[in-house]
Amino acid sequence: MHPLTAHEPALRHGLHQLGLDDPDLPARLLDYLALLLQWNRAYNLTAIREPAEMIPKHLLDSLAIHPHVQGSLADIGTGPGLPGIPLALAQPRLRASLVETAGKKARFLREAVRQLELGARVRVHDARAQDVPESGTHDCLAARAFGTLEQILAAGGHLLRPGGRLLAMKGRVPAEEIAALPDGYRHLETHPLAVPGLAAERHLVVVEKL
Repeated sequence: MHPLTAHEPALRHGLHQLGLDDPDLPARLLDYLALLLQWNRAYNLTAIREPAEMIPKHLLDSLAIHPHVQGSLADIGTGPGLPGIPLALAQPRLRASLVETAGKKARFLREAVRQLELGARVRVHDARAQDVPESGTHDCLAARAFGTLEQILAAGGHLLRPGGRLLAMKGRVPAEEIAALPDGYRHLETHPLAVPGLAAERHLVVVEKL
């Protein structure tokens, strides 16, 4: 029996609310969560330590943006792989580059990619986003807890192809940040995100590279 089997019904219910009904997905996500819990005991990868809390705050929060993700994704400041790994598990055709400067987190990412058999589609870059040599190759750029929109684009905007989209995961609507977007980018839309099991305010800000 999987060590996190008791949490599968809550996860499956949350995935259903997000429109993700692949019967194999909960087990795959729990495999990732079990690995994260194991490594977290030694490496302190995330301050959230209880599976019941990780499911909404890490897994479902990451997957709430799945309708906006396609093609190729660069996930900068990914930490332990959020949102990139849950999205790659949920979307079998998604290609992803996970970018993380902290060495212990990058080591975890490589092990997670290996154990979850994502190596054909997911690359790990132990580097600053500015130094990732994939300019103009990605359809989407994700940032979950990275900084202002301007900071995100300064670090990772070069990774987007023309017409590609920044998917910035925010709490409240960052109106001042949207107003201060740098040249070469335009705000397309802002979506409220309903994350199952999470009462906090969440929004997705979508910015297009011109």
